[in-house]
Amino acid sequence: MAERRLLVLFGSQTGTAQDTAERVGREAKRRHLRCRVEALDSCDVANLIHEPLVVFVCATTGQGDPPDNMKMFWRFLFRKNLPAGSLCQLDYAVLGLGDSSYPKFNFVAKKLHKRLLQLGGNPLLPVALGDDQHDLGPDAVVDPWLVALWDKILALYPLPPGLEIISPDVRLPPTYSLHYLPEDSPHPESGLLQPAAPRAAPCELHPFAARVLSNQRVTAQGHFQDVRLIEFDIAGSGITFSAGDVMMIQPQNCPEDVQQFCQLLCLEPHRRFVLEPTEPGTSLPPLLPQPCTIQYLITHYLDISCVPRRSFFELLASFSTNELEQEKLQEFSSAQGQEELYSYCNRPRRTTLEVLWDFPHTTRAIPADYLLDLIPRIRPRAFSIASSMLTHPERMQILVAVVRYKTRLSKPRRGLCSTWLASLNPEQGDIRVPLWVKKGGMKFPADPATPVIMIGPGTGVAPFRAAIQERVALGCRGNFLFFGCRHKSKDFYCQTEWEELVTKGFLTLFTAFSRDQEEKVYVQHRIRENRRLVWELLSSGNAHVYLAG
Repeated sequence: MAERRLLVLFGSQTGTAQDTAERVGREAKRRHLRCRVEALDSCDVANLIHEPLVVFVCATTGQGDPPDNMKMFWRFLFRKNLPAGSLCQLDYAVLGLGDSSYPKFNFVAKKLHKRLLQLGGNPLLPVALGDDQHDLGPDAVVDPWLVALWDKILALYPLPPGLEIISPDVRLPPTYSLHYLPEDSPHPESGLLQPAAPRAAPCELHPFAARVLSNQRVTAQGHFQDVRLIEFDIAGSGITFSAGDVMMIQPQNCPEDVQQFCQLLCLEPHRRFVLEPTEPGTSLPPLLPQPCTIQYLITHYLDISCVPRRSFFELLASFSTNELEQEKLQEFSSAQGQEELYSYCNRPRRTTLEVLWDFPHTTRAIPADYLLDLIPRIRPRAFSIASSMLTHPERMQILVAVVRYKTRLSKPRRGLCSTWLASLNPEQGDIRVPLWVKKGGMKFPADPATPVIMIGPGTGVAPFRAAIQERVALGCRGNFLFFGCRHKSKDFYCQTEWEELVTKGFLTLFTAFSRDQEEKVYVQHRIRENRRLVWELLSSGNAHVYLAG
């Protein structure tokens, strides 16, 4: 009989596609299939020719782009020299996750499906196009598609004699078991964030611990929005960047939340443990030291401030010893309960920690082994770099708007990363932030004579500050900036810097302060007023236009 094995590969930017891929993996285990779930770029693409059965779960980002963790796979798959029948032994299915309010809806999934067909693959089903805009979200498409998928797969790979599908009421084993170490075992010094120069350029798995040099509020004290210009010391890091590149930061949870989480789950923060995979071939989480403390796990790894997904409620329900709580959790994890889950969780942006507060009996019953299955890891955050190496060598600056807003919940919602960054005070000692740099989507012209029109309202001006610094250092004068904010006196970022460059003839600046007069004025009004100049720059100057929000 053919080997019953399935490979689930995902391309995920925000974690939704990964969550869905893990769901496919769990459902495969219930059908006794040997199953691996991996990011597309973690798998050796050349081995696809040996895989009999693959499910691809892919998100589409930006303007029809593949997510970061499938970019290498994407480039390989579209190589012209791949033979037409190279995947003729492959049975596959493609599940796309997208948003129909974008013109290139589910572009990646559609294009992948088509390419696998060209290479001789055999589709088990038509491509599924999950849509964020649907009232029930992508699950409206995913749920029925998965039912059809398992029918197809079980027809090809029937259950072995004597085995039945494991009921959803039976909890699957955890991915890892967590073994506490004796209290008196020796403590190796954790070298996780030592600022030693790395061997290669820093990356997600090996970030550079950059020292915070300054953290300056650039909006007036009375202004509703707190915006920071933060400078990091990157000397000795091996980091290089140019205008348009992006700084990636690995944030952490605040101490109060960590403490509350430990209290709710009756965990001892300083207990040390090691993780062991429950199945051979499962790799350990790359960003966790071994051994590790509970405090480190919760501070640096578990995203207790994210809005939990449906899969969280499904697993949480399985731990519940309280009938009322279990009933509610099961409703939230059912297809019929998705509207109610949306209004309980997504609309008010209720966090994982707050949900655990609402289900205290269940929360106390969560086994530590399941923490990494229940709560996703903290994802890195991206910020446009707001400075140039030519102006500030060995330094890197970002402009950060601190995220804080109200929903119907009494406590204001706060952005995890921006709140943490705003709290860092370099005067209180050696404060370090794990970071690395990613190539950005904006490329500025190599020819210094090419004029550049930049439209950057609010913190959207950050990448243009880097570009202007870079171009001025190279002697380029054709810099035109349209900047907009609310008030000249409250949120006119980098005002002095711009005015100096205007005086020196390096910059032409157009400002729109929307609330400083009766009629609201925005950058588009200033562009219209200066349409002749803009047209002249475009038609005879071959100007490049950049827009950032």
